[in-house]
Amino acid sequence: MAYQARGKDRWSSLFPLHELAAYPFEWAVFCDIDGTLLDLAETPTTIVVPHGLPADLELLSHNLGGALALVTGRSVAFVDTLFATFQFPVAGLHGAEWRHPEGPLQSVSVSSEFDALKRAIVNEAGEWPGVLVEDKGAAIAVHYRLSPLRRRDVEAMMNRCAAIIAPDWVLQHGKMVSELRPAGANKGNAVESFLACAPFSGRRPAVIGDDLTDEAMFRVANARGGKSIRIAPLSAETSAHYGISSPVDLRRLLRTLVE
Repeated sequence: MAYQARGKDRWSSLFPLHELAAYPFEWAVFCDIDGTLLDLAETPTTIVVPHGLPADLELLSHNLGGALALVTGRSVAFVDTLFATFQFPVAGLHGAEWRHPEGPLQSVSVSSEFDALKRAIVNEAGEWPGVLVEDKGAAIAVHYRLSPLRRRDVEAMMNRCAAIIAPDWVLQHGKMVSELRPAGANKGNAVESFLACAPFSGRRPAVIGDDLTDEAMFRVANARGGKSIRIAPLSAETSAHYGISSPVDLRRLLRTLVE
């Protein structure tokens, strides 16, 4: 089991989340899902939730007094299907959807112009074998993991569409994906929104992610004296202060917190 800390040259057996076990009511935990809690899959619908992970998260949430939230590019509805009987506080669509522990789901409305643009994206991307379109309602993502040579085509199409739908939607790039999401929604703002209300308020954030979309919440954690953890070796391209080598290692670390 390995992690890397900013300023250290080699992987270490030290535990970047040990303070959560020692002082649980001083911390709030915010986790991305794909590539962080779960291993990435070839298509958006084939990710697998390992047996025992939802129960581990539920127990960790209990230990933290409920101060655990999922912060993801997925829709809240999709997250709920992943974790079945467990309904966690969640920010979906990079924060465009938001469910507080005791509040109703907050979401954004979709314009007829955006619906029409989504249909055009589906039609154009349908001409490219291996390119998959994920309609998330208030966002749309185009994945080229199965056809990486289509990256330029996908990005050109999405840049063109972003110019059409601006300023209400903006373009977000990620790992083998380009996405149009509601403007003003990002994971950093989502973490700030959670930290403004109970049971998250007054705590330091520990945020865990793996992608460019998670950088905004890394910066929030750093500014608030928390922990920013990326599921990848550290590099100059991230503001995270810690790195964990893989989702498998993260799940093992989380298990140690609840054993």
